[in-house]
Amino acid sequence: MERVLARDLKTHSGSKVMVEGWLHKKRLLGGLTFINIRDRSGLIQAVIKDKNEVEKLRGLQVGTVLRLTGSAVDEERAPGQVELHDVNIEVIVAVTEEPPIEIDKPLSHKSDNLETLFDYRALGLRNLQEAKIFKLRSELLRYIRDFLYEQDFVEINTPKLVAGAAEGGAEVFKLDYFGKEATLAQSPQLYKQIMVGVFERVFEIAPAFRAELSATTRHVSEVTMLDVEMGFISDHSEVMDLLQNLVFNVLTRLYKERGEELKSLGAPDLTLKADFPRYSMKQIHEMYHKETGKDVSKEIDLTPDEEKWICEYSRKNDGCEAVFATGLPESKMKFYHMKGEEGTARSADLLFRGVEIATVPQREHRYGELVSQMKKAGVDPSSPGFSAYVSAFRHGLPPHGGFGFGIDRLTEKVIGLDNVKEAILFPRDINRLSP
Repeated sequence: MERVLARDLKTHSGSKVMVEGWLHKKRLLGGLTFINIRDRSGLIQAVIKDKNEVEKLRGLQVGTVLRLTGSAVDEERAPGQVELHDVNIEVIVAVTEEPPIEIDKPLSHKSDNLETLFDYRALGLRNLQEAKIFKLRSELLRYIRDFLYEQDFVEINTPKLVAGAAEGGAEVFKLDYFGKEATLAQSPQLYKQIMVGVFERVFEIAPAFRAELSATTRHVSEVTMLDVEMGFISDHSEVMDLLQNLVFNVLTRLYKERGEELKSLGAPDLTLKADFPRYSMKQIHEMYHKETGKDVSKEIDLTPDEEKWICEYSRKNDGCEAVFATGLPESKMKFYHMKGEEGTARSADLLFRGVEIATVPQREHRYGELVSQMKKAGVDPSSPGFSAYVSAFRHGLPPHGGFGFGIDRLTEKVIGLDNVKEAILFPRDINRLSP
């Protein structure tokens, strides 16, 4: 007899079936024993009347792996509106140890319970609501890939053990590599620019590592990034348009196709337009000052409170909760960014629901200018970590640009979570290295 999944059980109503899964819940009601079995598609309810079959469950805990055979019978009150009767139980793996958490009840995401949530992650993820977060994250990744493949992008995989820090600075994890010093990659920045010289349009979805001593709701030490790079651009706005179209396409599709799951998690309604509003940082500083009386114009970047404020302003006044902050100051730019006008870089930040989820710059593709900017930033173009990168420019790269896009932050904000760690299966921060 072939296994039937929970999602398909309704189509087998009136037939004898075999199901397999984990014991998710057991309860006694009016002399009958009800159990819920969990498989990858959902829950199956079974009614156990036979005392011999009930005895097989004695002492068994949630997590026990079972095989059940029985008759599928319509029952509106059961998950999927069908349940199993006349059940025969086979114990595949017996679990007798009582679990440290109850996975059949909502798990607290309050800030003072997060450490407990992560300590028992291996079990907590079996909770249907917790698992739903990561099914939605998986769908986001699938939609992103679908969009980029349709735009003629090639997916690449780049090294995570590197000889230099692509972003510069000291916020890198260093390790011994057979007697040489290596670092964990902060981003695939150098490699994706090199690959523009091969495929023109490339992307990667992969981990990146940041040794930031930050204990906030928005920072972790290991992040998952979408990195995109495209060649032969006419100007910086072309890269912004690509990101805008990607986000609009992915989010509207997710809310259309996965609306019930989002609603069950309490996700906020989506307020989005195809064309995202664009405000310069100078404008945002001035608007924020006028509204709040707080003058932060001397900041080289938007403050976290400004990011929240402009997203809410845009949602109410522009009908769009995604907004570009343009005109980023030259002092914020990396050595591979292209300078703009009046002390700005050709770069923008994409903000969504109060947090930055992407930085969108045009790159400096001219060999001489790039080398000059590297030296000015204290980066040696001839060092082992950068020599191959510089070689790609010496042998011809077209005008290009791209972005790094935070998958963790996007998932957090789409679902309406309060901490980016809640959107990561096994988060890593300054205090956590396990599980």
